[in-house]
Amino acid sequence: MSSVPAVAEYAAFAASLADAVRPLSMGWFRRRLAVDDKADESPVTIADREVETALRAKITERYPSHGIWGEEFGKTGVDAEFVWSVDPIDGTRSFITGHPLWGTLLALLQNGNPVVGVIDMPATGERWVGVNDVAAGVREARFGGELCATSPVTTLADATVYATSPDIFDAAEYARFERLTKAVSRRRFGGDCYAYGLLASGHIELVMEAGLQTYDYLAVAPVVEAAGGVITDWEGKPLTLTSQGQVLAAANAELHAAALACICG
Repeated sequence: MSSVPAVAEYAAFAASLADAVRPLSMGWFRRRLAVDDKADESPVTIADREVETALRAKITERYPSHGIWGEEFGKTGVDAEFVWSVDPIDGTRSFITGHPLWGTLLALLQNGNPVVGVIDMPATGERWVGVNDVAAGVREARFGGELCATSPVTTLADATVYATSPDIFDAAEYARFERLTKAVSRRRFGGDCYAYGLLASGHIELVMEAGLQTYDYLAVAPVVEAAGGVITDWEGKPLTLTSQGQVLAAANAELHAAALACICG
């Protein structure tokens, strides 16, 4: 079982990791870069690889017994009690086109459950840190060092929903997304991980996405939950290492239930 000092130590270390790699990612931002396409057709650059390499080195040096699951270099020791999830540049398409809403995502999992999450936005200088460790009795989300909380809106008609792009959905998924967007006040596209930070700080109420990988959602989950929100798959099941990448995040349980009923109806 985690202890409160250990949780605080891990959260502080995660924040220090984000500090350490900000100069690396920003050093490549808005420069002409070679862009390669991976097997899943997502883009990757030297910036993604350099940042993840640095993160892995620092984690291994500090916690050699911990596992790492990264977007660019795969899994190492993921059967360990503690495993770090690393997405060096979430939103590479934004990064390579000069758009500032890309981020670095870090999560610490204990026995498969994310207990610490960091959404770091190097180009804007913003950061959310969430701790949601039931065993340690610690739950808090901070934005820029200050506690943050989700919106009190509980009705779909008053809510705003975000998705990174309509392109992330297949035809059947988009139909379900359309049902939700017709029920809410407004919808917006863009932002990648930034949308979950906006939700945690109470500026929007819903995020609905598909096609995500583990390293895309594991870091945002503790931030959303610790701020008072709910985040699951589209069937209402908790997000795990084996989830299929369909994510629904809401500002509170009542709104989440309404959104689920809408997309599953």
